[in-house]
Amino acid sequence: MDRPRVTSFFDEATNTASHVVSDPETGTAAIVDPVLDFDPASGRTGTGAADAVIDHLAGAGLTVASILETHVHADHLSAAAYLKRRVGGTVAIGRGIVDVQQRFAPLFNLPPAIARDGSQFDRLLDDGETIHLGRITGRALATPGHTPACMTFVFGDAAFVGDTLFMPDFGTARSDFPGGDAAQLYRSIRRIFDLPAETRLFLCHDYKAPGRDAYSWETTVAAERGANIHVRDDIGEAAFVAMRRARDATLSVPRLLLPSIQVNMLAGALPDAEDNGTRYLKLPIDAFP
Repeated sequence: MDRPRVTSFFDEATNTASHVVSDPETGTAAIVDPVLDFDPASGRTGTGAADAVIDHLAGAGLTVASILETHVHADHLSAAAYLKRRVGGTVAIGRGIVDVQQRFAPLFNLPPAIARDGSQFDRLLDDGETIHLGRITGRALATPGHTPACMTFVFGDAAFVGDTLFMPDFGTARSDFPGGDAAQLYRSIRRIFDLPAETRLFLCHDYKAPGRDAYSWETTVAAERGANIHVRDDIGEAAFVAMRRARDATLSVPRLLLPSIQVNMLAGALPDAEDNGTRYLKLPIDAFP
């Protein structure tokens, strides 16, 4: 089995792990779930997190083939558009992005000129579709449930699961966003669990479970199947769904959900500047469930 190189970058402000996965022989790379800095109090954006990725690419002599989004993130702004301008690469996401755009476009009252067909992305991936990474042939594995667009990207012995799974001591993603579904999430996780036991799983987030002092974003299929507190092998679908629905009912709306969704569902593109030269994000009042 191919063993790609993986270098990870953790943004503590959003608890997000981004990853660069590369073919050791050809130096061809993909960037997974990149972060654009954003301060909601001031409205300021920044590129510090993304620039760290660029510096790594240059230092390692890597060429970017793809920028992969595991889903439309609700907790950070994507740096996909910025990175595409700086280092190239095809921006790709699961075809479920169309569902997400159609659900959220009315919330932000997007004008008809803004397409709702996913065309802001360079490539929409279907379940089982191949993704070439130098000599390594990867594949997209549809794993919806957290959101309709969730994809797991598998390259050799490495899989990038987005928010679907967290570290075994923290559990699983919420499923109460529009288009989310706890039963579907359970079945998606079982698809991930069908990968070889030694498969390395790279996560999009970590929040340090109680009793753990360090952040962590890499685990294995075997570790998740044996010890995940929400969905290990001895927990069935009905028990998982009941737990997930009860837990989701206690969770607050993510702090950056509204700015994140309206940027990320358009491939990380910030709104065009208005006639005064300033860009604006919308904040719908009393509109989000």
